[in-house]
Amino acid sequence: MSEQPTELKLHQQSRLLEITFSDNVCYKLPFEYLRVYSPSADVSGHGPGQEVLQTGKKNVGVTALVPVGSYAVQIDFDDGHGTGLYTWEYLYKLGKNQPALWQDYLDRLAAAGASREPPAGSKK
Repeated sequence: MSEQPTELKLHQQSRLLEITFSDNVCYKLPFEYLRVYSPSADVSGHGPGQEVLQTGKKNVGVTALVPVGSYAVQIDFDDGHGTGLYTWEYLYKLGKNQPALWQDYLDRLAAAGASREPPAGSKK
C-alpha cells in the first residue's frame, strides 16, 4: 500500500479520528472502533483465534496521537490503553472495511452476551 495520510484530525466531541489519505479518501473512525480493533497484542492476541473481545468501550476517548516514524501512529486512550501501532496501511484497512468489521464486532458482542456500555459505576 502506498497511500499516506495527508491529514489527521481528532474530533473530541464526536469521538472521531478523521484521516485523509493521499488518494483523497477520507475516513471518520470512531474512537470506540479504533479501540476495539487495536493492533496491540493484548487485543489482537499473538495469532489468529487469540483475539480478546473488548467490551464496555462505547465512551472511550483519545488523549493523544503519537507519531511513530513515517509509517504509524500510537493512539493513547483514556481507559489507559496505549499500546499497538496503527500503521497507515492498518488505518486504511479499518476505514475501507468499517461496515463489515463493525458488524462483526457487534455480532461477537451479542454472541458473548456482552455490551458496548461501560460497567455500572465505571467512567469508561
